[in-house]
Amino acid sequence: MPPVHGAVICVAAPCLVISPEHGQLTGRGVEGVYRSGRRLLSRCVLRVAGREPVAVQGRSLGADRAAFTATVRTGAEPGPDPDIGVERVRYADGTERITVRSFAARPLRLPVEVALGTDLAELAAVAAGRAGPELTPGVHAAGLRWSTEEALAVTTAEPAPDDALAAAGLLRWQLELGPGESRSIELRTTRDRTPRAPAGQVANPLADARAEGDDPRAEAWLRTSVEDLRALLLRDPAEPADAFAAAGAPWRLGLAPAESLWAARMALPLGTGLAAATLRTLARSQTSGRGPGGGMIPGPLRAAGPQLPPGCTGTEATLGFPAVLAEARRWGLPEEEVARLLPAAERCLDWLRRALGEDGFLADPDPGPRRCETQAHAHRAALLGADLLDGCGRAGAAEWREWAAALRERFLDRFWIDGPDGGRPAAALHPDGRPLARLTGAAAHLLDTGLLGGGRLAAGLLDRVRTEQLARLLGAPAMDSGWGLRSMASREPGHNPFGHRSGAVRAYESAVAVAGRGPAGPE
Repeated sequence: MPPVHGAVICVAAPCLVISPEHGQLTGRGVEGVYRSGRRLLSRCVLRVAGREPVAVQGRSLGADRAAFTATVRTGAEPGPDPDIGVERVRYADGTERITVRSFAARPLRLPVEVALGTDLAELAAVAAGRAGPELTPGVHAAGLRWSTEEALAVTTAEPAPDDALAAAGLLRWQLELGPGESRSIELRTTRDRTPRAPAGQVANPLADARAEGDDPRAEAWLRTSVEDLRALLLRDPAEPADAFAAAGAPWRLGLAPAESLWAARMALPLGTGLAAATLRTLARSQTSGRGPGGGMIPGPLRAAGPQLPPGCTGTEATLGFPAVLAEARRWGLPEEEVARLLPAAERCLDWLRRALGEDGFLADPDPGPRRCETQAHAHRAALLGADLLDGCGRAGAAEWREWAAALRERFLDRFWIDGPDGGRPAAALHPDGRPLARLTGAAAHLLDTGLLGGGRLAAGLLDRVRTEQLARLLGAPAMDSGWGLRSMASREPGHNPFGHRSGAVRAYESAVAVAGRGPAGPE
């Protein structure tokens, strides 16, 4: 995959813009303006007085916009100082405002040109390095257009260019600037012939909230986090009134069932609207029947790296569904909405009952490893599912509590590895029962037990002593990088600080550890 470490990314789902730090879209790698997974513009190169501006700064202004500052020395003034300033503000919806300001002491007649191009490739092909060549544009009103049998893109300009050269993909202006004056050009890239790209935002399901604390940065942190979450909201094509948090930017921007559920769960203090819409979206995808996969919430296949075999996150989403519904009910989800979603939650629990292996643990996938986090998800689903069944007057709650107690006993017997330092949980059990003794960030899920009535927390797979020991291990330098939890402890064989599951920081597991540890008090 092309590198994006220095990229400036703007998101307003389903819109996405990936820019290099200097702001010029060169068509390299995954740079470009995207909408619904299609690259509408891959190249947007600005020249002023025949020169490319010298980049000064590229910065994010918010989830959906970024600014790029540059200068140009035209030679109109003696000396080495630049006499033109350039500010480009780029929005995720495909709008870009280019402002040129003169620092010269006398009037200037300034040629400005923008070179545009696109391949109209799908994001998945671009990310895999399989994008095709640039298409030949045609002149369209105040701009250019590109088309294939599957897609169309149009870039228009305000004011209209003085000249448009389709063969070269060029738009040209002659700007008259007095001393200290500025002129702006606005480009709008859409996938149709409408004059302006519609905003990619959905109705906000998140309530207003403020963060107060001793650190004055808390309020800005919360505000930015909520804005970022809103920028990731996508409509379900089957039911446009339902929105969910998309995942995968910049490589993709779409539904990832487990991640969308957990994002909605963490946002429950801001209201139940996002959780309800996400649950409805996933319930529509639930598989039917009573076969091996009946009742599952489908999830994308995903490689877990060399530390564990490939897995399918459908398991995690299926186990998360009844837990999130139960907690959303505790946070105030209307009972009629709970009743509507309850049958899907019961089918998830039925799948869990059938999926348990002969050894009493849940594989992901089967046959495969018994991961510690999968057992934590199953235990939480059973306990919160029991709470949900009780609250809705349905049978089976006592049976699920007994099931969870038995899983807890087996887990402590088979997964916990005693040692002189207090011990640790195994990352997984191999299919033959051997424990994988590595300490990984996934162990943070053992701290996340779930919410019951009255603010009480459900029981976890670990007792209090082992919970304290795990908290100490996660807080030690081998796991705590200072930026977040490592996905594998630095002292483990095979640790790789750039490996997705073998050492890199995964923000979600860090959040799970903080949320799970918080109710137990400071260490």
